[in-house]
Amino acid sequence: MHIERPNVEKLIVLGVLLVATLLEAGGDAVVRLGLFRQEGGGRLPLLLAGGLVLFGYGVVLNQAPFDFGRLIGAYVATFFVVAQIINLLVFGMAPSLAVMLGGALIIAGGAIITLWDHAGSA
Repeated sequence: MHIERPNVEKLIVLGVLLVATLLEAGGDAVVRLGLFRQEGGGRLPLLLAGGLVLFGYGVVLNQAPFDFGRLIGAYVATFFVVAQIINLLVFGMAPSLAVMLGGALIIAGGAIITLWDHAGSA
């Protein structure tokens, strides 16, 4: 029996996607906290920290050794999942049925874009 080992490049891309997604969704959450914080003194540091985290997201995402068009398909699906988790943990908002159904379409679309065999496509 032959067990195929995962392609190292795909594991690297998955890791980069996960880190970039955590940075973007996390940075967005920090900016949101800064925008809606009631105390005036804590707003600016949160906004600046969120901006710095979002800058890190842009740098990390563009390090992935993958076709950008296919990368975005996987990224959008990954972002949706991570954003829903952050929305639940940080803001206490569970996804509605509509969000979960729409999210299933987002994930399916990301899988099609990422996994479709592009070698035979024109």
